[in-house]
Amino acid sequence: MNDTGRSWRRSGAARVLLGAIVSGAATMATAGDCKFSRLAEIPITMNGTRPLIDTRIDGREASFLIDSGAFYSVISRATADQYALHLRPAPTGMYMIGLGGRVELQIATVKDFSLAGIPVRNVEFLVGGSEVGSGAAGLIGQNLLSHFDVEYDLAHGALRLFRAESCSKRMLAYWVAPGQSYSTMSIEWPTPRQPHTVGVGYLNGTRIDITFDTGAAVSLLSRHAAARAGLRPDSPGVVDAGYMHGLGNAMEKTYVGTFDSFKVGDDEEIQHARLRFIDSDLPVGDMLLGADFFLSHRIMVANSQHRLYVTYNGGPVFDLRTRPASAPPVTTSSETPAVAPAQTAAAAAPPAAAPAATSDGAGGERAAGDTLDAAGFARRGVAESARNDLAAAIADLTRACELDAAVAEYRYQRGVAYWKSRDPARAKADFDRALELRADYLPALIARAQLALGRGDRQAAARDLAAAEAAAPRQADQRLALAELDLRADRAAAAVADLDDWIPEHRVDSRRGGALLWRCVARAQAGSALDGAIDDCGGIIKHSPAGSPAQRAALQSRGLVRLRQGRYADALEDYDHALKNDTDPSAWALYGRGVAELRTGKPDAGRADISAAQKRWPEVAARFQEMGLVPEGLAPADPDTQAADPQAH
Repeated sequence: MNDTGRSWRRSGAARVLLGAIVSGAATMATAGDCKFSRLAEIPITMNGTRPLIDTRIDGREASFLIDSGAFYSVISRATADQYALHLRPAPTGMYMIGLGGRVELQIATVKDFSLAGIPVRNVEFLVGGSEVGSGAAGLIGQNLLSHFDVEYDLAHGALRLFRAESCSKRMLAYWVAPGQSYSTMSIEWPTPRQPHTVGVGYLNGTRIDITFDTGAAVSLLSRHAAARAGLRPDSPGVVDAGYMHGLGNAMEKTYVGTFDSFKVGDDEEIQHARLRFIDSDLPVGDMLLGADFFLSHRIMVANSQHRLYVTYNGGPVFDLRTRPASAPPVTTSSETPAVAPAQTAAAAAPPAAAPAATSDGAGGERAAGDTLDAAGFARRGVAESARNDLAAAIADLTRACELDAAVAEYRYQRGVAYWKSRDPARAKADFDRALELRADYLPALIARAQLALGRGDRQAAARDLAAAEAAAPRQADQRLALAELDLRADRAAAAVADLDDWIPEHRVDSRRGGALLWRCVARAQAGSALDGAIDDCGGIIKHSPAGSPAQRAALQSRGLVRLRQGRYADALEDYDHALKNDTDPSAWALYGRGVAELRTGKPDAGRADISAAQKRWPEVAARFQEMGLVPEGLAPADPDTQAADPQAH
């Protein structure tokens, strides 16, 4: 999901990789003079709406995000450090522009890299920007993808690379059955300076340039595209959709609104489409069609024809959910496309009918599912889970577990599907089994800790978090999530340690502000490095918009630090600013202000705030007592109370 300020050459190692893929071509499928070869099928595992592939860096396992919106393959600085890669400066003038801003770059060379089982030496990656997330070491971009015709079949867990010869007049969506509807559109020719997959769509009848971007977890409009179609952040019916981040170091505000019509390709139109738009412009084009769209469609990017073919899989098209990164997604619904007038394989001309599909199961349709192996069932099940087709996901993942009971990941993924189905008991049983198979399996440790916190068992959560921290590399991106969970589990000192590891390795990251805020909170709760906590929160207060959620959170966190320092008047000032015009104040902030008021001679106001806080979250008094911040004469709530304040941290 990014662009570049300067084109970049294809490295010798990239040419070797391309040659190795071409040499492994499957048997030609032919129709007349057209020869359409499948060169490689790369298994895809979805992490939510992030398509990941398995690779190896110098013999060590690494997941990479397939990012059709990236001009080149990229890793973060923290990943380069984690894999002990040597860095050198990028050419003068080389930079990336992604969601969140401009990113300066370095270059790393992986001596031994493998993709799709093909080993290649001396592969170059650009280094810079925020972490990709989802446990990925980096992303694979158009420096590889643009040299092929690429089929994105994320719903069946596959990316397929093709080579077409003399097929300019053929319809290359080979999986389309007679009578099945499909849509097609022209796309721009890929070039070294502009390798992205870009086509034209229409929003409320207004032309927009669309970038097909698997690296974008959700589809996204630019501010100007939404405005040209008649919607702005203050338009009736537009709702706040939270913040997003990309490779840049800034968070971007987003909104969701309803548009009368969204049309992509020649024959797919969604009426009354609810779409997410950003409060800024995009690096490339007017809209990113993200992985949510790719999950709900099967897409052939025919670079050889500069055309794109789309068929609809069914189910929600766009993911409009807003949720904390640490919580499992919840089931939701969205629009389904109305395809009219219907174009069918029988009626399409030009291009002519597609060449025959290869005979080795490349189609991946569910009807042929009984031929899948355990890994195939698992990939399809994870994709179904990402689309919230949870019954199908559980069935496929159960089949994967039956075919290979020794793979911890299959149990973990089925546990996630059960969790999303609101069945925490079965989810925990699968996480337990996954950890019996592999005691240091980090995703299962984190997930089981979250489940434990959800039922109020902080001791069980603490055991899993300690094990996860022992298993995670020091530079691992997961340490940020671990720190957040540590705070919920009353492990403030552990949260400080995680953040002390994470923050220096992520100096250019859109989540750095949140990490500094959490470290301020963790230091306040732990009663350590309080002057450092003041610095952490002070920077956020200074640079955040007045009254913004970030500034409010930083003010109430600094208020807690000042309580611990005995600076009660200063603490009261911070809490007053944090709670000003707050229509939904947290128990944490109300109780803190109550303590400050009591200790500055305002007993009536203090007791009122403390009473209001305890009504919102009975456990808050016991938590403050643990820090020595409950004034004499005020009885804390029962320390065994397990109710959780969702705004406690």
